[in-house]
Amino acid sequence: MPSLKDLKIRIESVKSTRKITKAMQMVAAAKLRRAQEAAEAARPYSERMGAVMGKLTAASAGSETAPKLLRGTGKDDVHLLVVATAERGLCGGFNSSIVKAARLKAQQLKAAGKTVKILTVGKKGREQLRRDLGEAMVAHVDLSEVKRIGYVNAKGIADDLLSRFNAGEFDVATLFFNTFESVISQVPTEVQLIPAKFENEGSDQDGVTYDYEPDEDEILAELLPRAVATQVFTGLLENSASEQGARMSAMDNATRNAGDMIDKLTIEFNRSRQAAITNELIEIISGAEAL
Repeated sequence: MPSLKDLKIRIESVKSTRKITKAMQMVAAAKLRRAQEAAEAARPYSERMGAVMGKLTAASAGSETAPKLLRGTGKDDVHLLVVATAERGLCGGFNSSIVKAARLKAQQLKAAGKTVKILTVGKKGREQLRRDLGEAMVAHVDLSEVKRIGYVNAKGIADDLLSRFNAGEFDVATLFFNTFESVISQVPTEVQLIPAKFENEGSDQDGVTYDYEPDEDEILAELLPRAVATQVFTGLLENSASEQGARMSAMDNATRNAGDMIDKLTIEFNRSRQAAITNELIEIISGAEAL
């Protein structure tokens, strides 16, 4: 049974831990608001870009002059998985859910006889994937010094992907990240970046169709790299909001658990103290009676 001194030291230690988790929860809450606003502000642009690209790609479907970024290499032998996670931990299952989705995809591709390559964005994803997929990792993007995600960060990643694609290093690139829904809900998401893939929503609601000048292929050659960068940027923003939401929830749970532990330790401390006092009284009374 722990001594009173040991219990007192442990209670003070847990109280210090509770102060830290409470502070981290408040910091995450402040960062979450900014990250959520940025993610929600980017969604309309991303959705509109996807709609425009969907119409353009539908018009160029099957064209031999369509950009390579749209047509692809004609094969799907080599797959590059871009796994975007956080640079830091203490955010619940945020990182592990993304890694789990990427690992499952890698296993499916390998079972189908495909070659898998992995590019990680964020230290935590690299640490987890390196254990069993270390031989497949080809590059890593470090964003630990970036205080606030900007389009320039996404463009750097997109340019690297495009250069690797043009060099023939892979046939298909897929991005993995978490989509932010709420503080307690972040959904692992998989988006194909290359060959560029967009859903065709048809003509607008007013029935208007469009003719493009210059032709669709020239416009696509200009817009496709920007569309890929936009998809990466959207994924990074969603990830940032999801990370802060997951960290806020995890630190709130940790703070509650620390409080429960303090209550239990305090009860145990009071019982031990009461038992010690009772034993002392018994010894004094027994000594007095012996005299």
